[in-house]
Amino acid sequence: MKKHIVCFGDSNTHGYCADPADCADGGDRFNEDERWTCLLQKALGEEYLVIEEGLSGRTTVFPDPLHESMSGLDVIYSCLMSHEPVDLLIIMLGTNDTKERLGANAACIGIGMERLVAKAKTVEAWRGGKPNILLICPPHIGEGLLDHPFGAAMGLGCTEKSRGLAPRYRELADRLGCAFLDAEGLAEFNKLDCMHLTGRGHRQLAEALSALVPKLVK
Repeated sequence: MKKHIVCFGDSNTHGYCADPADCADGGDRFNEDERWTCLLQKALGEEYLVIEEGLSGRTTVFPDPLHESMSGLDVIYSCLMSHEPVDLLIIMLGTNDTKERLGANAACIGIGMERLVAKAKTVEAWRGGKPNILLICPPHIGEGLLDHPFGAAMGLGCTEKSRGLAPRYRELADRLGCAFLDAEGLAEFNKLDCMHLTGRGHRQLAEALSALVPKLVK
């Protein structure tokens, strides 16, 4: 059986494309030759199965009054059990948690991530019974967010809160025995809505993970 790598995230795992000119198909989702998950699959080869579990708008634990089923905590059990045995869970969340309407500061988002990680570790889906989690902190939301139509719905304070996530995630990963990767400065966000990966950003993230994942999955 192949090694199962579950990629659990939001629109940046789903592959949302904010700039149609940046997508080969000119749509609002990067295709299978562009998404970081698919590029990671290609780089790792046939011994691995990279599983895309990205949902636009997903948070760590916070329900969204405007959209259904956004809390990662509510679905992590079924997600992991659907793909057992799981060799590695990659979690990249936090961007949507910064939305003003959710009322969570960086500290609360960090606690939300801790709850999500703790829950994932209890699920009986791990190969050999040993949880193996890589926590990725997304790049910072850019200063130009409020200049984009999406910015009004995201609300105030998103940029500042997103900047506070990496140190909290790093401390959490150290304490709970997870691997950690800070995508700030590693994977490029676009300059339109300032919170989604560019095509180049997808390639950059895939390249970094293709070197890291084999070290985490023996």
